[in-house]
Amino acid sequence: MCNKLYQLGAFLFSVARMKHLNLSFAACGFLGIYHLGAASALCRHGKKLLKEVKAFAGASAGSLVAAVLLTAPQKIEECNEFTYKFAEEIRRQSFGAVTPGYDFMARLRSGMELILPPNAHELAHNRLHISITNTNTRENYLVSNFPSREDLIKVLLASSFVPIYAGLKPVEYKGQKWVDGGLTNSLPILPVGRTVTISPFSGRLDISPRDRGQLDLYVSVANQDIMLSVANLVRLSQALFPPSKRKMESLYQHGFDDAIQFLLKENWFE
Repeated sequence: MCNKLYQLGAFLFSVARMKHLNLSFAACGFLGIYHLGAASALCRHGKKLLKEVKAFAGASAGSLVAAVLLTAPQKIEECNEFTYKFAEEIRRQSFGAVTPGYDFMARLRSGMELILPPNAHELAHNRLHISITNTNTRENYLVSNFPSREDLIKVLLASSFVPIYAGLKPVEYKGQKWVDGGLTNSLPILPVGRTVTISPFSGRLDISPRDRGQLDLYVSVANQDIMLSVANLVRLSQALFPPSKRKMESLYQHGFDDAIQFLLKENWFE
């Protein structure tokens, strides 16, 4: 009798745990357009799933998309246009983002100011977990407490700051210096419930490309298991050096389609 009660309790606990869903978006630079495609699919065909999501997480570009999906899902299309224009600016520079005189972080901040609503920090409080890296200790932190909108923007900027590529001065926040969360935890997995993982890199993830004809070998990169493939190496380059707009539109569509496949497989599709 006791054994049956124990099994029933374990089953109920398991069901409750699975109902506690989280969404985590991987660090990926300009491949964040893939995330936006996935986010668009979730908004259109996964509303029941989104209602069950308790927390959102992300690193670098993934944290930006997570923030928009949580606080301003109606502005995903606006995010697309900003991303295309931002990428076009980078492509026009002689040396990309590191061209002298080009302020990558200022341009990124202008997009956040435009898209995030005035109460974004209130909507994100304790529901958005942003991965950042401390420059002194080289330890990873997940920040989920945002006293003001400026605090939220500062943490998002810190999570997106790739040293040298985005500038020479790390983001200062609460008296310390911070850089890209993707360097130490590129795909945050939250401790409670199931974390649905999203990444434009092919690997052991819930929503991601499926590279075919490759050796079934994986490597863990800052907490993200990705496949060793030529396609992933190309994607890694595209993350920092954005491809053409046509290619980025294709990446957006792939993100949309892969998210639809996940919704169908998990019986969440509407």
